[in-house]
This record gives sequence, C-alpha cells and structure tokens, in this order.
Amino acid sequence: MSGLSLRNVGKSYGAVTVMKDLNLDIHDGEFLVLVGPSGCGKSTLLRMIAGLEDISTGTISIGDRIVNDLPASQRKLSMVFQSYALYPHMSVKKNLAFGLQNLKMSKAEIERRVADAARILQIEPLLERKPRQLSGGQKQRVAIGRAIVREPELFLFDEPLSNLDAELRVQMRVELAGLYNRLGTTMIYVTHDQVEAMTMASRIVVLRAGRIEQVGTPYELYTRPCNLFVAGFIGSPKINLIEGMARHQAGQTLLELADFGAIKVPGLATGAGKLTMGIRPEAMHLGHGPVQAPAKVQLVEYLGSEIFVHVALASGAVYLVHAAGKARHFVGEEVSVTFDPGEAHYFNEAGLRVEAMAEENAA
Repeated sequence: MSGLSLRNVGKSYGAVTVMKDLNLDIHDGEFLVLVGPSGCGKSTLLRMIAGLEDISTGTISIGDRIVNDLPASQRKLSMVFQSYALYPHMSVKKNLAFGLQNLKMSKAEIERRVADAARILQIEPLLERKPRQLSGGQKQRVAIGRAIVREPELFLFDEPLSNLDAELRVQMRVELAGLYNRLGTTMIYVTHDQVEAMTMASRIVVLRAGRIEQVGTPYELYTRPCNLFVAGFIGSPKINLIEGMARHQAGQTLLELADFGAIKVPGLATGAGKLTMGIRPEAMHLGHGPVQAPAKVQLVEYLGSEIFVHVALASGAVYLVHAAGKARHFVGEEVSVTFDPGEAHYFNEAGLRVEAMAEENAA
C-alpha cells in the first residue's frame, strides 16, 4: 500500500491554465473523495495521478517514488471508469483474467487472483456469464474486480456509480465501503454527488475551478466550512443563506437581518459591514424562540421519517426548515420560524468564514 503526494501540481492547455499549485497529501490506506461541480477539474486531477494526463508543473509521488515520467502501466494502480468497458464476447472470468494474461502472469497466479476477486465481490456464481447476462450493478462489480486482480497500491474511481439507478447507487455505495474496509488499500474516488462523498469518504477534497477549497473529514466540512462555497456545496438539502449587515453596539455585535431584525451574535470576530449567515435546515425550527419571524408554508416535502418545509417570509425569501416525520403542516399555513444564532455559520464579504461563540442569544 502507498500514500500519494502532490506538490505544486499544475495543468495547462496551451495558454489556458486549468490547475495551479495544487498541494495535497493522501494518506496510506485512506478513502479520499474528490468532489466539486462539473468542470472543477476532479476527473482531470485523477487522470494526472493515473498517468493518463501529463502534468504541466510540479511533482506527483506514490509512496517514495516520483512518478511524473512513469507511464500508467508502471504506477502500480488500477482505475475504474464510469463506463464498465467489459469485453462483450468474453465471460466474466475471462474479463477478469485478460489483463493479467497480457502481463504474462502464470496460469496458477491468474486463477488465484481471479478467485480472490470473485470471492471478495461475491460474483463467483457469475464467472461463466457474458456481460449481456448481467445487471448494471453486476457489471460494475466485474469492472471493480478487474481492478482488484492487479493487486494495486492505489485504486482510482472516476464516477463509477453514475450510470446506475438510485437504488443500485445506494447498494453499490455500501459494497464499495465494505470493499475498502476489507482491502485497506488507498482509494481515490471522484464524484459530483456530495451525498456519495459524505457517506463514503474518510476525507473529502472540495474542488472549484481547478483549486482546492477545503480538505477535511465529512464532519469537518459540514460543521466548519471554511468559506461560503463549501457551505453551499456540502450538505443535502442545501444550507439556508441569509444576507445581513453587522454592526457594533454597546460592546456587542448585532447582525441586522431582513425578517428577523437585529440579532445578537456573541463573539463574532468581524468588523461592521456585510455578512452572510448560513443556517442548516435542521437548525431552523417551526415554533417560537428568541429569534423568530412570521412565515407561510409554501411547500411540504414528506419523506417518511422527516419532513422538509419550504417557508416564505415577509421579504419574499424562501427557506428550508427540517421537521420531524410525525409533524403535520400544510401549504398556506401561518407559522413562526426560529433558530439559534449560535448554530449558524458566518461569512464575511469575501466569502470567508468568521467565528462566533455558541451561547444563549437574545434579540
């Protein structure tokens, strides 16, 4: 097994720079997820690690080897793509063995590796079937098996579940997490789906426009987003964002918000000026509290164990509020929306996080 290091890695296409000075350490044995909106560079970065794209500047090291000039075949890694790319005329067993045969591996060793991969992925009953006889999930397991038989130091996954339906995606997420726990090999996984990232990763790298915005555990990114972009990108459903003006009065910081008026935010480390407050739907409530505003229910999303209620306030702003599954609300209902400012996130005019102490608050 090996970790991986990127030092000042950049990528340019002619005069156009798409990535610049990326620095990242991927620890031995971790499940790292690269996530971000379309066009942020996550698949390009994965291809550079794999050796399928040249880097323009910097160094990539796997373990203690700088691999800039090594072809993909010599980097001791395996990659699973969005497309299954199975040979339709070959059985599952032959699909798994084909790459090893090209490496002139002994028949006994090929048999061992194919058998091990089939056992790990629980596809032993499928070994004599052709790809056309398999479901989408089974095809993806075979594609993953083809990577496992190479016994690589790194696994790279480029949006491997995007072709599956919603139910299969959930099932395959569980299977991939189980595979990681069994193998313990370093895995780097690309997805645009932040739910996949949050449920599978030991750490997440959030990318935007070829830059790393934040690196951290799912918990760290959710509870302490470093900027407004990460706060808005991480979390499903999305965070509520409320713009306001901060001012100081009698030694206290007050944040003036439309609909809610002036709220006290103890310990807010910022000067006067524009501020954006981010509040997760589960931190907003329907009811009464020290900070509240009248609202009208616009839409109710009933999901069984929980409810998400879209509420419109007097200013016309619409926010998302989490409610228990047993709650009963209806469109047009007059309600009060409340929250604790100590549970919110605050961002300055540049979009960077500013800190606030969680204390009991009063208007």
